[in-house]
Amino acid sequence: MSVYDKTESLKGDKKIPLPILFKRLWYYIKPEIWWFVFAFLFIIVNVVIEAIMPQFISMIVDKLEFVEDLIETGDSAAVNNLYYIIIVAIGYLVLSVVSFIFYYIQGIILQRSGQRIIYKLRMEVFEHIESMSQNQLNDMPVGSLVTRVTNYTTSMSDLFTNVLVNLLKNILMVVVVFIMMMILSWYLALVQVGFLAAVFLISYIFRVIVYRIFKKERQYVSEMNAFVNENLSGMKITQIFNQQKRKENEFLVKNENLRKTRYQVVLAFGLYRPLLTILYYGAIVTTFVLGMQSEMTAAVAVAFYLYVSRFFNPVQSIADQLNAIQKANSASERLFNLLDIDPQVLDRPDAIEVDHFEGKIEFRNVWFAYEKDNWILKDVSFVIQPKQTVAFVGATGAGKTTILGLIVRNFEIQKGQILIDDIDIRDIKIKSLRKKIGQMLQDVFLFSGTMRNNITLHDESYTDEQVMQACRYVNADSFINKSEKGLDEIVIERGENFSQGQRQLISFARTVLSEPQILVLDEATANIDTETEVLIQESLEKMKNIGTMLIVAHRLSTIQKADQIIVLQHGEVIENGNHQSLLKQKGFYYKLYKLQFADN
Repeated sequence: MSVYDKTESLKGDKKIPLPILFKRLWYYIKPEIWWFVFAFLFIIVNVVIEAIMPQFISMIVDKLEFVEDLIETGDSAAVNNLYYIIIVAIGYLVLSVVSFIFYYIQGIILQRSGQRIIYKLRMEVFEHIESMSQNQLNDMPVGSLVTRVTNYTTSMSDLFTNVLVNLLKNILMVVVVFIMMMILSWYLALVQVGFLAAVFLISYIFRVIVYRIFKKERQYVSEMNAFVNENLSGMKITQIFNQQKRKENEFLVKNENLRKTRYQVVLAFGLYRPLLTILYYGAIVTTFVLGMQSEMTAAVAVAFYLYVSRFFNPVQSIADQLNAIQKANSASERLFNLLDIDPQVLDRPDAIEVDHFEGKIEFRNVWFAYEKDNWILKDVSFVIQPKQTVAFVGATGAGKTTILGLIVRNFEIQKGQILIDDIDIRDIKIKSLRKKIGQMLQDVFLFSGTMRNNITLHDESYTDEQVMQACRYVNADSFINKSEKGLDEIVIERGENFSQGQRQLISFARTVLSEPQILVLDEATANIDTETEVLIQESLEKMKNIGTMLIVAHRLSTIQKADQIIVLQHGEVIENGNHQSLLKQKGFYYKLYKLQFADN
């Protein structure tokens, strides 16, 4: 099993029984049901029109012999028959135009209703993804999520706008046409039932086979999207270490899996459609042979031939609809499996809004693990007073970043309590909690757009003066003023047209603009040059006046002025104090200090 297979299994994808699947789909169809009924009425009219149109052809054929009499004798009865043919032909044309108009109206209704359903479903899926915790999102490849939001909803769109209604139409067409054939010749109509039974048997076998193929195809598409997304993001590393050939071979395997699966789809349909065609021609031949034996008139024979076509064409159309149904079935399973994942971090029913934080933070016997029993934090307790600047120090994996993530509820603790101003953070609404906490991380993410949009996050309530004031506060104005377009300077994907230091300053401005009462800095100065770090240190001194400040930093020079330094090792607090008191203890912090400042 590949890494991507394992990642797929983490989502808990499972087979959903068809009755339950249809029940869940009904939730989305129900608000639009009257539009579907309205469209179905047009379909009924069109089916009736198509059912009676062969009768018009039959009437024309029945009178054609008199046209020859008109040419040879000029008989007045033949002239009347010619007029009769012309009137019937005009009637046929009128019905064709009416049918076209009804098909057009029906299509518009279905497309609008279907797109409203898909819009709602797509928004629900996206909002559900947004509600998941960081721990859950880390278990899901981005490519797979993108596939579910885009490709799978497209398959569902076909189901609502085309497949379901046309499937009903084709079933109705088969029933109505069969009744018309019974009226013309009950004997020949019953013969067609034998061919229809063969069609349904072949279709059932085809459905069972093609469902398995489509399920595998969906998995391979998702794996390929995840693989491509991951490797495009890591292309720089691939090129630096000359791993292109190995990645090509990995992609070749996934591409070959997808090719083979789609070839199986082509093979299945390549056998299915010809078998239906053979049955169709067999039905036509049988109709004419038995019709000749029963001395059937030419008019009835033509009508019956047209009905046989209308009898088999809907059944053959079901081949394509089965294709779409199987895709939509597989897609809806994946979408509902995603929606069935309960977010790990949710607001409690009685959660409260908080207008302001004084900034007191307390951890009481906190235990946390990303995976069961693999504890990252073990019985961690400490108290941070309002307006204090507190630094977390320790080796990689000690739990420093985890503590910062827990404060903003990116993850949920298993044991203990985390309190802000003596209120359990689980009793505070997540949106309210995060609004009061400004986060500045090492890995800065900038969205495509402009610098202004990345600082304000599209909040139009901020004026340009407020934005520039925040930029000046963190010394970001030094390079913004040099930009040709200022705040309107274009930011490409991930902000790759800016240096690491510039991206960090933009994120600082973004945080300061939101006026938080608690500041969180996770290695925010790690990848910044010395000159930029000096500018940031100046702004950090100002930002201490904003509220409580929590810092994770490997450079001890950046945290020496902290009011409190908490030293972590293997998920436990082993030392706590300010810079001078920790040096006097000559413990773990003292050893770190000596390593970094050995030359002094």
